[in-house]
Amino acid sequence: MKILGYKKNRHQQRLSRALVAFLLLFNAVGCSQNKSTRETDPVPTPIENSVKLQRFDGITITVATFYKIGIGVERRAREFEELTGAQVNMFTFPMKDVFASMQQEFVNQTNKYDVLVFSPKWMTDFVKPGYLENLTARVKADRQLEWDDVAPFFRNFIATYKDQVYAVPMDGNFHMVYYRTDLFEKVELESPRTWDDYLAIAKQFHGQDLNGDGIPDYGSCMMKKPKVLNHQIFWSVASPFIQSQGTEEGGYFDPETMKPLVNNQAFARALDIYKETTKYAPPEELSLGVDEARALFLSGRCALTLDWGDMGTLAIDPAISQIPDKVGASISPGSKEVLDRQTGKLVACDKFTCPYAIDGVNHAPYGAMGGWAGGINAAAKPEVKEAAYALISYMSQPAQSNVDVTIGITGFNPYRISQFTNREPWLKVGMGEETVNKYLGGIAVSLRNPNMVLDLRIPRNDSYQGEILDNALASFLTGKMTRDETMEQIEREWDKITNEEGRESQLQSYQDSLGIE
Repeated sequence: MKILGYKKNRHQQRLSRALVAFLLLFNAVGCSQNKSTRETDPVPTPIENSVKLQRFDGITITVATFYKIGIGVERRAREFEELTGAQVNMFTFPMKDVFASMQQEFVNQTNKYDVLVFSPKWMTDFVKPGYLENLTARVKADRQLEWDDVAPFFRNFIATYKDQVYAVPMDGNFHMVYYRTDLFEKVELESPRTWDDYLAIAKQFHGQDLNGDGIPDYGSCMMKKPKVLNHQIFWSVASPFIQSQGTEEGGYFDPETMKPLVNNQAFARALDIYKETTKYAPPEELSLGVDEARALFLSGRCALTLDWGDMGTLAIDPAISQIPDKVGASISPGSKEVLDRQTGKLVACDKFTCPYAIDGVNHAPYGAMGGWAGGINAAAKPEVKEAAYALISYMSQPAQSNVDVTIGITGFNPYRISQFTNREPWLKVGMGEETVNKYLGGIAVSLRNPNMVLDLRIPRNDSYQGEILDNALASFLTGKMTRDETMEQIEREWDKITNEEGRESQLQSYQDSLGIE
């Protein structure tokens, strides 16, 4: 069988080098990049050993979050109750309702939730109106939290807003490609470097029996169900074509004019690729949610998929996976062409157009959702805030989180440096040494990439993405709109929201989210 690709030995050497460089990088910048505290902040009494020594009897903490993340949160919340005497009530929601449910409580000032374990893409929506407590001083005083152990990307971009800490990370989220190592090894194939590689590999495997049950299987499986995460999967395809100059360049709008980057040759190419992936997918792919897409891959029916870090740990769970130690992970595919923002055309990668390219390929790993983090309602009573902070600190501390990220059902993925340097927890849960290297290596390549694409963090981001973009993609994939009509509609509707909110205000929020001074 002839398949386009590259020899695996070279690829594995690159992954190993990247992981070493990743760890060395964090050793060098772990302290220097901690911009999230100020010497002038009032510093409360350190909470070291607070979980062991401080009691919160009679105090009730109400937590709201996404139902999948709620599994991991509740697991630790029940321990926290036993240790401190506090009572923790949980409210969990499906993905489509999480943001709206949280925001409604804030807007209505009912203050039902004391702790929000939320996606940092909603940070601006919650911080600018004053809904979230500033946690900078607490974090600075909290030795057990080991703040410098949190990887710089999550510490500086995910947990903070304008250099102040408003959330404590519990999870690290961005997309990677997962592939069947047993299938790839048979043909000495490595993971796809570009989206053209992805299509070629998916096409070659499509229609073969990949799990030995005599039924033809699929080259690619993605979660494309409308109103769930369809738009986020698409953005991983679009990102390497749109952003090439580093994180501060931004992947959604021009950071100087707020012009949407959605009506150009780069976006058109991404739409074409996204639509072509459906040719090598299950016939029901456009209705696949997270659980359905994962189940197909874990049953051995797909050669490739795009997912968060959960897939690496879910794949070794014998209760749900038929392909343990047969799954590799790598940085999401890139492109050899990128957008010229002045002309709207695609141009070839060179040292100027793609300064962070790897072997001539521009990668732009997409921090989809960014990773779930715990914040505190600024309107909560002081004694509840104390208990609430102790809870989110407890869940994020290495003693707890370094175990939680190895368990697939928790929904938590690696975000601490120690979760890379200490292999023991990964081996203890049954992940083979080679699988650990591939999984952590894929994460390392992504996290150390200076061209990481931040998820959209401006007011009404859910309207831009979850409504307008998602609806347009659904119409495009089902043939209700042409490619050009799709781009024009997204651009028109995004501009409409920007103008409604105030272009200058939205531009400032966008620049703030990118860390632009």
